[in-house]
Amino acid sequence: MQAAIYGLEGFDLKADERDFFRDADPAGFILFRRNCESQGQLLRLTDDLRGIAGRDDVPILIDQEGGRVARMRPPEWPAFPAAEKFALLYRAAPSSAIEAVRANARALALMLRAAGVNVNALPLLDVRQEGATDIIGDRALGSEPMQVAALGRAVLDGMASVGVVGIVKHIPGHGRALVDSHQELPVVTATADEMETDLEPFERLSAAPMGMTAHVVYTAWDSERPASLSATVIKDIIRERIGFDGWLMSDDLGMEALRGDFASRAAGVVEAGCDVALHCSGKMDEMIAVASAVPAMTPEGENRLSRAMAGTRIDLDRIDFAEEIAKRDQLLALA
Repeated sequence: MQAAIYGLEGFDLKADERDFFRDADPAGFILFRRNCESQGQLLRLTDDLRGIAGRDDVPILIDQEGGRVARMRPPEWPAFPAAEKFALLYRAAPSSAIEAVRANARALALMLRAAGVNVNALPLLDVRQEGATDIIGDRALGSEPMQVAALGRAVLDGMASVGVVGIVKHIPGHGRALVDSHQELPVVTATADEMETDLEPFERLSAAPMGMTAHVVYTAWDSERPASLSATVIKDIIRERIGFDGWLMSDDLGMEALRGDFASRAAGVVEAGCDVALHCSGKMDEMIAVASAVPAMTPEGENRLSRAMAGTRIDLDRIDFAEEIAKRDQLLALA
């Protein structure tokens, strides 16, 4: 199994994509708006991906946060609120906010599972900081670490109750970045002591099944390389200081924060300690370059993946989508 996750180009698999994925045997796949047309189409696509992988539990990822980050959109699928809605409720009624975000996560996961998606890139555990770029902004669960951790845990638990695996991101924290890592490389100059605020939610949720690194330089730990490419940050901070032992992926290799060609980017994140490199564009030439550079996943990586995906093999309890939405909305009205 190759230490890579790939995107794809459209609503259906093309012949060259089928051949490539069969040969590469990637660890998983990721979906975007360009792949989501209708419920029937998306379910056929995810079934197709499972068939090609030959694994019923192959990770099929999506970024379905709610608010401005949503790949499955109305009118085919319902809209979900941004994380900020729950953060605002937490100020007035913490327990109600936790229940609301858990109900929201259950409903969201029911929608994903019905479409054959089993992994969601949620929750963000980035602690919102005043003056930072708005790339995080209303996607954050708050500006207090304990609040972010409490709401983040409820998101993980809500999705897990429906058999959808969550990804904590962006380790070790994107909340201080002054620029968008999609466009350029952020450099965070906070001291190690100041960064304790950013680490706290990840430390509290260190048992999460999956995590995603940040394409951000943290001068307190490694002034030369972003976290995704830094063996120091991954080993000393993510694995040891935070204690995270889940399946660790890079953020998207196509983001402008990274330099070099796709082969060097892919090889670099795996060499630094990521279990898997994430490539999202679906462009065949880029995927071929990534495939030429990444190795097979390590036994440790395969074990972490197996542990994470065990959570998808559950029998659904009687969870009603409409009831969860109604519960969420009733609680959000308290804010």
